Amino acid sequence: MKSDTIAAIATPMTNSGIGIIRISGNQSLDIIEKIFKPKRKKNIKEVATYTAHYGHVYDHDKMLDECVVLVMKGPHSYTTEDIVEINCHGGIIVMKKVLEAVIKAGARPAEPGEFTKRAFLNGRIDLSKAEAVMDLIHSRNEFALDSSLKQLDGALGEIIKNLRKQIIHSVAFIESALDDPEHYSVDGFSDGLEIQIKDITKELKYFLDSADNGRILKEGIQTVIVGKPNAGKSSVLNVLLGEERAIVTDIAGTTRDTLEESIQINGIPLNIIDTAGIRKTEDFVEKIGVDKAKELLVKADLVLYVVDTSIPLTEEDEEIIQLIQGKQVIALLNKADLESVVKEDYLKEKGLEHIVIISAKENQGMEELYEKINQLFFHGKVSFNDEIYITNIRHKNAVSNALDSLNLVLKSIENQMPEDFFSIDLMDAYEQLGYITGESVGEDLVNEIFAEFCMGK
Repeated sequence: MKSDTIAAIATPMTNSGIGIIRISGNQSLDIIEKIFKPKRKKNIKEVATYTAHYGHVYDHDKMLDECVVLVMKGPHSYTTEDIVEINCHGGIIVMKKVLEAVIKAGARPAEPGEFTKRAFLNGRIDLSKAEAVMDLIHSRNEFALDSSLKQLDGALGEIIKNLRKQIIHSVAFIESALDDPEHYSVDGFSDGLEIQIKDITKELKYFLDSADNGRILKEGIQTVIVGKPNAGKSSVLNVLLGEERAIVTDIAGTTRDTLEESIQINGIPLNIIDTAGIRKTEDFVEKIGVDKAKELLVKADLVLYVVDTSIPLTEEDEEIIQLIQGKQVIALLNKADLESVVKEDYLKEKGLEHIVIISAKENQGMEELYEKINQLFFHGKVSFNDEIYITNIRHKNAVSNALDSLNLVLKSIENQMPEDFFSIDLMDAYEQLGYITGESVGEDLVNEIFAEFCMGK
């Protein structure tokens, strides 16, 4: 680990009321002493930790700005090192000038995420907490914020560490029994290990089963609106958004490209994409839009298939029904304010189980749609309780691999294999779970993870 002193602008590079330049390392106090003159004359290196000091920052004899300097001495700081934060005015030029003065005084520019990386390498946080910091910054809804805070508080890390402790205890017993069979008996050990492994796999399966819900609530349900031209797709989008976002006309093929918006409905985040009406067309531009709509269907978590119930189903409808087979689909029978000629039974025969009758024009049936989404994805409720979700694909893969190894242990017990066979797969599970907390990761993976962080964090 590098032990030099780093610095970066920790606030967005835009004009604002306040800008923060963060410094961390064993030379932080020496650097701030060179460039900062407190209003009340004092030795800044001797001040108490967690104190703020008003004054001016200089580049040699040139005053750059008035500021407030915060001093946080290690080991009780974010990185466990001495940290100084210069709170200056938030002009882009001002912040750059102050950072340049800090670098001239002995710091080097920090790499992306290097402050949090130092907190991890110095042992203040584990890797799951470090990744929660970035998730917290990028939270797009209340659930993502709540989940990130729980992981930052160590909820996930503590559970994983406890499971690893149980596994390594069993491995240690097996190794001791093999080395010293006179003092350690393995009689009945397999039965107790089987119970322990089943309890651990039960907990890991819960994490794995909830991972998709965690991802959806963190990132949003990828929702694609499809239908033939003039079925009312754009009207549905406008009703969901509560504003006239899409152009609505009686002319078929008005929507030629995709329109994307993110909203929350009763706490459920939706990333909604309105697509071009699917039909055969000779119009080159419209054809691109139709092809794009078909591509988006493949990646969708949810498809809202809008049906114009005022006219019979057409060849375009039959093509769409074929395209959405196997997807999570809600069929929206639109134009309920008009006489319907489309039979629900026919759509159900085609495999469309979830049907909601709506009128986008009259804003009817939308609450039923929201409830249907809730039922499909969250068994009728979205709760922000004390449950811990896995929201990180890397964590999900590690849990999955650990489960595979533990299932091999159970198979070995069932086949009455020697105890030393258990150790191999138990250690594999132990290592896989260590990828979540960072206790089993190598330098390359650590660098890759923190490279995704923003500068100054």
